[in-house]
Amino acid sequence: MRVTIERSAFLKALNHVQSVVERRNTIPILSNVLVQASSGQLKLTATDLDIEIVESVGAEVARDGATTVPAHMLYDIVRKLPDGAQLDLEQGPDQGRISIFAGRSRFALQALPPEDFPDLAAGELSNRFTIPAADLKGLIEKTRFAISTEETRYYLNGIYLHEVAAGSMLRAVATDGHRLAQAQIVRPEGAKGMPGIIVPRKTVLELVKLIDGLDGDIDVALSSSKIRFAAGNLILTSKLIDGTFPDYERVIPRHNDKVLDVDTKIFSDAVDRVSTISMEKGRAVKLNISSGKLVLTVNNPDSGSAEEEIAAVYEADPIDIGFNSRYLLDVAGQMKSSSMIFNLADAGSPTIIRDPGDEHALYVLMPMRV
Repeated sequence: MRVTIERSAFLKALNHVQSVVERRNTIPILSNVLVQASSGQLKLTATDLDIEIVESVGAEVARDGATTVPAHMLYDIVRKLPDGAQLDLEQGPDQGRISIFAGRSRFALQALPPEDFPDLAAGELSNRFTIPAADLKGLIEKTRFAISTEETRYYLNGIYLHEVAAGSMLRAVATDGHRLAQAQIVRPEGAKGMPGIIVPRKTVLELVKLIDGLDGDIDVALSSSKIRFAAGNLILTSKLIDGTFPDYERVIPRHNDKVLDVDTKIFSDAVDRVSTISMEKGRAVKLNISSGKLVLTVNNPDSGSAEEEIAAVYEADPIDIGFNSRYLLDVAGQMKSSSMIFNLADAGSPTIIRDPGDEHALYVLMPMRV
């Protein structure tokens, strides 16, 4: 193999693929990136056996070939080379090494046989559709913060993506048992009849990085066990979580008749300020809600207390209710509108939060004792 490639194009592709490679691997080949050169393209593939990312980049290929090299080491070498550098990758008769030349720099890396590199074959993907990158990113951004990190409840460790027959929608849902986030878009053509799937958290995070800045469409293909996203020269294939997502609609209250309307930024800033008193994770902020005003209070026996009053639109009976301050800030960060709407029942029942500017998004928070 002999290839010449421009540093910035190579670095961008390497950055995409190497991020799925775990730093510590008991299987040596999984620490490597598969490098394949042919027909004016350099194809890079990396996998952790659950996710596979493939990206092709234009290159001057003098001699076809393939090898695998340590992913993070190769990325660090290319990253530290000067802007505008041209790289030559060359593998001679010694298949166990690959040489990299750039200006006066020369590196020789250990290589492993490409035939030993695992293939995360997608198999038969029965459902296929195209979705604008902005729509896919919106579904992810509005829900991923609620993904559970509790490994014992593995079926909550991802985003549940499924079709909703009523209204012909494609819906994304995430919950950790304390909060729930739901977003939906009009169902793309081809998604009808798709199975409900749970996209793992790591896949979600990698996908966000890959589609950041993309303006075009993304081709999605899926089955009940795998999903593939393709955009331009980049393909991400992932296994899905093998589990049953709970009946989340049962926890969405239907009769919360107390309505609170607050300015999103003013509310978010106030929550952020009063929660400074408590550095503990999960410390509750109490909302004392009455006609025309909202008083936010935090009491920490170890450090003191904080209180702030803000204006609010509220005409129901007064109510005191507590929430995790971090959860409130996470939801406020998703609002498109200048205001956010709380639908409350009582101090012990789930509360719905809506964005007046996005009828397809909905958030549910469980209250905390204060």
